[in-house]
Amino acid sequence: MAQQIDPNQLKKAEAATTLAKSLISQAIEQSAANPTLCEEALKQASNEIAQAQTMISQAQSTLQASSQQSV
Repeated sequence: MAQQIDPNQLKKAEAATTLAKSLISQAIEQSAANPTLCEEALKQASNEIAQAQTMISQAQSTLQASSQQSV
């Protein structure tokens, strides 16, 4: 039986990337006025991107396993 990709996992990845985009925008806006806030926003964005990458990799693994089982 083929494995199913959890749509919630993809939605979480999408949310993480949206949050990362917002944090990067915030970092750009704060870069001159407050370098500390800029650095913190970039750290948070980096964490969100890493989480999204993990979720996407898991989804890809599920797809690959499913396609291999179908053959």
